[in-house]
Amino acid sequence: METKKKRTDFDTAEHQHLRYNPLRDSWVLVSAHRMKRPWKGQVEKPPADEIPRQDPSNPLCPGNTRANGEVNPDYDSTFLFDNDFPALQPNAPEPGTSDHPLFQTKGARGVCKVMCFHPWSDITLPLMKMCEIKTVIDKWAELIEDLGATYPWVQIFENKGDMMGCSNPHPHCQVWASNFLPNEPSLSDRCQREYYKKHGVPLLLDYATQEAQRQDRLVVENEDWLVVVPYWATWPFQTLLLPRRHVLRLNDLSIKERESLASIMKRLLTKYDNLFEISFPYSMGWHGAPTGQYLKEDMSHWQLHAHYYPPLLRSATVRKFMVGYEMLASEQRDLTPEQAAERLRNLPEEHYRTKADKSNLGATVEEGE
Repeated sequence: METKKKRTDFDTAEHQHLRYNPLRDSWVLVSAHRMKRPWKGQVEKPPADEIPRQDPSNPLCPGNTRANGEVNPDYDSTFLFDNDFPALQPNAPEPGTSDHPLFQTKGARGVCKVMCFHPWSDITLPLMKMCEIKTVIDKWAELIEDLGATYPWVQIFENKGDMMGCSNPHPHCQVWASNFLPNEPSLSDRCQREYYKKHGVPLLLDYATQEAQRQDRLVVENEDWLVVVPYWATWPFQTLLLPRRHVLRLNDLSIKERESLASIMKRLLTKYDNLFEISFPYSMGWHGAPTGQYLKEDMSHWQLHAHYYPPLLRSATVRKFMVGYEMLASEQRDLTPEQAAERLRNLPEEHYRTKADKSNLGATVEEGE
């Protein structure tokens, strides 16, 4: 008697499943059917649309006084300064030795800097000109070059929006350089190294090639870069920004690659803002090959990339919470990466505020006729 093969009715959008994250050697639970459940939880306050362009009480604005009494210059481009409340300091003393393996301590030293993107508080990256974004990228590369000569890890990151703990609406990022390799890059280093040894190609270079071919998680692309919702994404509209060629660090990028990076960043961040028509909150950061003493080592297994972690899930006021199961068991997401990528991909690349300004201008002209 012939045995019939069991029919598979598996649907990623309907049936929970696990996806492997090769950068962290971990698994993510995908449960897209949970998006059907009603939401009775916390509703966030939408971000303010009207932010003063020049606020005399904002310590990041040009010409204003910061908490330590220093006065900002009247800058008209990027502005870099030492963080007034640094988490890392260069001359901290070494802690004493531990008397038990369960109570270990190591010294931590470094520097923390703040970099303003633009002199105006109401202009975020997607609203900046391409040449202004390119200036930001050039400054990032310069910081990797300068701080990386001494420190093994230089973390460039941006927390955007109150929801992500940003304490000031002025467009800015932070740069923390440390004398140690932090947890996430250390784990990523191990995973990328193991993949390279096994397959002979950098993990994320191989991944970018695959995603460019498959297209179903692609959000935006150009000749030098692509942005995808990663196969293993945890946050609802999380994205991964990848170069098409093998690049170790930001300061290795050519002028052309920096210009095309400015373009793809503007396109991605415009889509983010257009998703719920707000200034979209996120945490983002660059990961490249370690620096400092690692500059003398073969880091061929590394590939430069940037992570974007936005918290919003259903609307401008409903966010994803990393609690309960995520904290105690495993990461979990409520819509598939393919669904998220499709929504982002189909959004217009003209910023909703620019479109509204054009509409208002047109209405004004008609009224005056």
